[in-house]
Amino acid sequence: MADRVKSYAEVRLTTDLKKLSPDERKMIPLLIEAAEQMHKIFWIEAYGDRQKLLASISDPATRQFAKINYGPWDRLGDDKPFVPGVKAKPLGANFYPQDMTKEKFEQALAKQADQAKELKSLYTIVRRDAEGKLKAIPYHEFFKEPTRIAAEKLEQAAALAKDPGLKKYLTLRAKALRTGKYRESDEAWLDMKNNGIDIVIGPIETYEDKLFGYKAAHEAYVLVKDKKWSKKLAEYAKFLPDLQRALPVGDEFKSEEPGTDSDLNAYDVIYYAGDCNAGAKTIAINLPNDEQVQLKKGTRRLQLKNVMRAKFDKILMPIAKELIAEDQLKHVTFDAFFENTMFHEVAHGLGIKNTINGKGTVREALQDLASTLEEGKADVLGLFMIEQLREGGAITGGDIKDNYVTFLAGMFRSIRFGAASAHGRANMLRFNWFNDMKAVTRDSATGKYRVDFDSIPKAVEALSSTILTFQGRGNYDGYSMLMAIMGSMRSQLRSDLDGLRKAGIPVDIVFKQGMAELK
Repeated sequence: MADRVKSYAEVRLTTDLKKLSPDERKMIPLLIEAAEQMHKIFWIEAYGDRQKLLASISDPATRQFAKINYGPWDRLGDDKPFVPGVKAKPLGANFYPQDMTKEKFEQALAKQADQAKELKSLYTIVRRDAEGKLKAIPYHEFFKEPTRIAAEKLEQAAALAKDPGLKKYLTLRAKALRTGKYRESDEAWLDMKNNGIDIVIGPIETYEDKLFGYKAAHEAYVLVKDKKWSKKLAEYAKFLPDLQRALPVGDEFKSEEPGTDSDLNAYDVIYYAGDCNAGAKTIAINLPNDEQVQLKKGTRRLQLKNVMRAKFDKILMPIAKELIAEDQLKHVTFDAFFENTMFHEVAHGLGIKNTINGKGTVREALQDLASTLEEGKADVLGLFMIEQLREGGAITGGDIKDNYVTFLAGMFRSIRFGAASAHGRANMLRFNWFNDMKAVTRDSATGKYRVDFDSIPKAVEALSSTILTFQGRGNYDGYSMLMAIMGSMRSQLRSDLDGLRKAGIPVDIVFKQGMAELK
């Protein structure tokens, strides 16, 4: 168990606070205190009673591993339990009654049609009443006390904010936490342009709900903007309409016009909480997830630069030295890693949000598979976009070979997240696809991998088209079949990745964070 704890490299989260105004520096502890409440809420969503679990574990390393995983299941080990006596993790985590299955839930929806919208809502916990019927409890009622504290801290921070956009957003986000109505605060977040600090907070991503992907889990990031890097990224936003039109798919799958009020920004993160802090740590954000807000106003893509650099130095580069062919190792660069990650986030905002055949939104049609397919789309389509922008002269630094080889090293990194992770499954499918199309090959003599620079553009385009078509048609069965065929790890790759473990290369990172780390 001590070795499993060590598989997470410790990273200190900090940044230069001198670039902030005195009032902004006063806001930081308030934002961290608001974020801390997301830890409490997410523990309940993911598992249940945190204190009871930790008190039952006598071994310090096992207890620490439970804290990293927000429960007794190994998030990077296919959610297998590591605490004796603990059963398999419920697919619906703790958002639903523990015995909930798809069949039971769908039967209840048929009987309780007038409550179906609330039961499927992103922002409700599902429980049974005294008669055994399902009932939906709004998050702001179920998590009343931590929600109240978080909202009050946001309002105290808003009182200190001098930037009008930040003040408005913090005020509206506090209101949203209390009411469960997030659209107005999402739009205010997109309107905010000149802020030096930021906080992403509330129920956001649906990865934790592997039963249906309906329920959003609570998380928070406290952020300090890197204005120099953000200025460099801003120029790419103007290319989004052209990128949408260039997607390698029929016109019916790209008829939606994404909002153009989209930002690309770079930040240093100084605090993670809740869902984003569990297991593998996020290195970029594309929000909001609300499809209507995306189509109306666009999204913001946040590159988490300090955490990205830590993962590159501590994980991705060591992996590359073990598994990338010697003559291609020079093409593994931080700038390419940054670009690949950035356009992954850009790709989330493109494509189609509503199916073309009346099955509702892509997220509704694909249910528990939606997150994996969306992550797969974002990765491969991001690489396709880089090809387009380089051909058009919009990206001039480096070499497309850097993006390809760094992408390959990045796949090895993300595959290690395991089958319980949407990112891990998406990378497994993509690796097998590229391998079968001879875009990625392995030298049996050296055991190292290389990119075939002639084949990979065709493989990227073909997979991009396939995924966009699955999404547009809401083809649940088709994607299930593809994952059954190509979503599993093959024996040779398993052996090669096991070599990374033996070499002591961390799987991910864990943070030392908080006000003490900023001083």
